[in-house]
Amino acid sequence: MIASIVYAAAYALLGVVLLVVGFAALDVLTPGRLARHIWTERSVNAAIVLATGFLGQGIIVFTAIWTNGEAGFGAAFLYTMAFGLLGVLLQAASFVLIDLATPGKLGDVVCEVPFHPASLVTAAAQISVSLAVVASIV
Repeated sequence: MIASIVYAAAYALLGVVLLVVGFAALDVLTPGRLARHIWTERSVNAAIVLATGFLGQGIIVFTAIWTNGEAGFGAAFLYTMAFGLLGVLLQAASFVLIDLATPGKLGDVVCEVPFHPASLVTAAAQISVSLAVVASIV
């Protein structure tokens, strides 16, 4: 039982680290400080995109742990880290590709305070990319 608790703590810590990496990636792709846009300026758009990125990462981490758990803790932990980082990279790539395919700068639109439908499109891309990574795991 102690080993299971230690494994759970290690996976949870890895999950948090991956969320921080995902946050940092989105912060780089948007103008200004993402935290300020969400908590101070109350940008619903930025919150939607960040929240769906977090949900997508959570789905990837869960699937990697669930499907690789029998490989042993070390291997499963490495799979989880690798697929989690792949998820962050592909989510960032989808953001850049949507930015290139749409008028204006997506980072600016995402950080606007009034609601903009582009935040939903970007959010759907975050989840879709995450599901593609999940499909490659199983």
